[in-house]
Amino acid sequence: MSTIRVTGLHVRHRRTVALESVDLDFGPGVHGLLGPNGAGKTSLIRVLATVAAPDGGRVELLGDDIRDHRRRAAVRRRLGYLPQEFGYYPGFTVREFVAYVAWLKEMPATETPAAVERAVARVGLADRIDAKVKTLSGGMIRRVGIAQAIVNEPDVLLLDEPTAGLDPEQRVEFRALLRELGARSTVIVSTHLVEDVAAACTEVTLVESGRVAYRGTPAALAELGEAADGVGDNPIERGYTAALRAHRGLEGAAR
Repeated sequence: MSTIRVTGLHVRHRRTVALESVDLDFGPGVHGLLGPNGAGKTSLIRVLATVAAPDGGRVELLGDDIRDHRRRAAVRRRLGYLPQEFGYYPGFTVREFVAYVAWLKEMPATETPAAVERAVARVGLADRIDAKVKTLSGGMIRRVGIAQAIVNEPDVLLLDEPTAGLDPEQRVEFRALLRELGARSTVIVSTHLVEDVAAACTEVTLVESGRVAYRGTPAALAELGEAADGVGDNPIERGYTAALRAHRGLEGAAR
């Protein structure tokens, strides 16, 4: 069952085409979104998060067309979103900030306190819940960002470079959290870290120059790396570079 369906998606930034004729669908599970800088990953995440409007095509989230502003508001209450650079109020405590986001999502006031504590505990910050955000390290602030994204137990969770600033132990813990969340939700993780995709994702989508270059499982991407002449320190990294090169070859031949 698809919870996200994208058809003919087109996004431009002034004269630059960010996404062109993209068709994708996602169901429950953890989906890795890979690609070089400028490939269109963040543009796709922003459209799915309803913070940017597409220039063409159709996007359905949880069965609703997000072009309908009335349905878009309802969908947002079921979304969780961590942008690449998220804004926060440094004078708020962790508890206050996550509770504020819960209020924005129109969560019931009676449920919010427990939901906030649960979300903060899941990212390993229970002992800092009453610390001001401005006193936290960069990695801790990133974890606050993850907490605010999951406070409403979203049906669709969109994470743009979520492990930036996390140390190796925290990344391992985060992968376990992703697998837990993906058991009931549709989770899309945009990242440069191929090893995070290999460890946590059920499916991987590779985007290059605004187009879908590859879709498959991490295991299939690793098999491609074993069979192809790719660059990397392990099979999935070699599969990533091999898929990119194959796509570029096809695009070049089509011109």
